[in-house]
Amino acid sequence: MGGDPTPEKSVEAASAVLEEGADALELGIPFSDPIADGPTIQAASVRALKARVTPKTVFEQARFLSKHQKPIYLMTYLNPVLKMGYKEFAKSCVDSGVTGVIIPDLPVEYANEWIEEAQKNSLETVFLCSPSTKSERIIKISEASTGFVYLVSVYGVTGARESLPSYTFDFVKRVRKLTQKPLALGFGISTREHVKQAIEAGASGVIVGSALVSKLTNPDWSEALSQLRSLVRALRDEL
Repeated sequence: MGGDPTPEKSVEAASAVLEEGADALELGIPFSDPIADGPTIQAASVRALKARVTPKTVFEQARFLSKHQKPIYLMTYLNPVLKMGYKEFAKSCVDSGVTGVIIPDLPVEYANEWIEEAQKNSLETVFLCSPSTKSERIIKISEASTGFVYLVSVYGVTGARESLPSYTFDFVKRVRKLTQKPLALGFGISTREHVKQAIEAGASGVIVGSALVSKLTNPDWSEALSQLRSLVRALRDEL
């Protein structure tokens, strides 16, 4: 989450994740009503908002983090995008070195205007599908996603889980039969076993949020960074 636990520390944490081998970074714009997120990310968003973090702040952070020369995907709800306007938001992304944008509450059926603006600015689009998504809609989501398809692993919201249900990996296999686009499995990923199961099912990679963000609540910042780095290394080793 951009700005959590403080604007300075969030950049330090993001740099640590990239230095330890993450292939890309998902950088969140804090929002007051994060409907897809569980308690960990919700709390991070609240902390960032209390620190007066704005989309402009996150764009500045993305610009700084682009020095790592790895893809940066902004995760934002639709409201902040609409407030800026699609054109201005896309321009700010480009100016900040952002690779693509994830807008979880923008259904693909209503995304034509954003897709058009993203294409004009060579920004990757990423849309989400869940285990309940029908095959016809999965194909539509795949066609609209120029970056990767974000697979929501479980019914519900984000949050680290000790185990994932068997239907998660059946879902990955089902989507893999319908598209050759890169598939990234998120929501609940927190262990090496999750990574192993995801890749064996056909995912191209995994998205880890809450398990990493939770490390940043440690009041001992050096220990927090150490735990963060250790988890990224462990998950990366499994890949």
